[in-house]
Amino acid sequence: MDRCRACQRCMFDLTTIFHGLQRQLFPALEEELGPLTALDQQFCEVISLTDLGRFTVAYEWCGEGRPPCRRLWLAHAFIAKSVYQFPTTGALIHALKTQPTLRRLCGWETPDDVPSEPTFCRAFTEFAADQLPQRIHEHMVTVHAGPKLVGHVSRDATAIEAPERPATPPTAATPAAPRKRGRPKKGEERPAPPPKRLELQLTRPLAENLADLPTRCDVGCKRNSKGHQESWIGYKLHLDTVDGDLPVSALLTSASVHDSQTAIPLAQMTAQRVTSLYDLMDSAYDAPQIHAFSHRLGHVPIIDHHPRGGEKRPFAPAQAQRFKQRSASERVNSLLKERYGGRWVRVRGAAKVMCHLMFGLVALTATALFARLC
Repeated sequence: MDRCRACQRCMFDLTTIFHGLQRQLFPALEEELGPLTALDQQFCEVISLTDLGRFTVAYEWCGEGRPPCRRLWLAHAFIAKSVYQFPTTGALIHALKTQPTLRRLCGWETPDDVPSEPTFCRAFTEFAADQLPQRIHEHMVTVHAGPKLVGHVSRDATAIEAPERPATPPTAATPAAPRKRGRPKKGEERPAPPPKRLELQLTRPLAENLADLPTRCDVGCKRNSKGHQESWIGYKLHLDTVDGDLPVSALLTSASVHDSQTAIPLAQMTAQRVTSLYDLMDSAYDAPQIHAFSHRLGHVPIIDHHPRGGEKRPFAPAQAQRFKQRSASERVNSLLKERYGGRWVRVRGAAKVMCHLMFGLVALTATALFARLC
């Protein structure tokens, strides 16, 4: 009963915001600024759900000297960069100076008020260090999707190319002694092999699991849909997507990290934000530890079987029907790259790359939330 009331309250809030935009804000803005394009309206919808004021209050100036440019307006601009599909910060600044409607929606009145590119870069560095878009996204999901009961969580990863050199892999300070081959002699005791990452993740909290995942830039390799091997330099973005093409959790790792290594941390993160029933994953996640953790959360894992040289086990008819819902994760990956800047990574370092991607995910999430009401 409490969950039903929470769902109704959440839907009422979204509906109120949506109708408020359509009936009050958009007519008032068109009277003040002129006709609004579809992208202008989408940008206003995204901003209305982000509640940026509560997250940028820590950046407000208090002290002596010249006050810095308001970080709230700069955060608006970085979200606009994703919504309007500007490939670079320079293109964003040019648009702000030449498009009065966009400039005033972000907060600046005249072209001379728009800050320089170094100011944008300094603000972006601050946002990346503080994980500002990650916190905004978590708040949006928790407030507007958390009270609802989710049917399916689709888990998948996508390649993120970055304009930087792959980092040199760290070398172990003391190389491990090679294990003896063959069966042990009578009475001989050999040390047990170190536990695998998946085994450790089962007993560790989310923070430790996240800290254990490598995030340096390196080379990734995968087999595409046509069966050909392809590689890239950069990172890998791991997403949990729920019904309605709504991304609820995101992780960034090195490109070489196997998809299965992030399944348990993603499940821990998603369980803190929404309540779900089914976990849908492809054969890369077919591991006993992942099955066990999904059952521990009270979920039903539907994971494509990996034959590993044996015979592949097909799904039961009901499971095969539900597994079709996993296409939501592929659609979100495609949307992020094609419409929200996922292909235009121009920054270096895992923190900045994640910040760039998360601004796009914030815009994508807000659009998906409003799409449920249309």
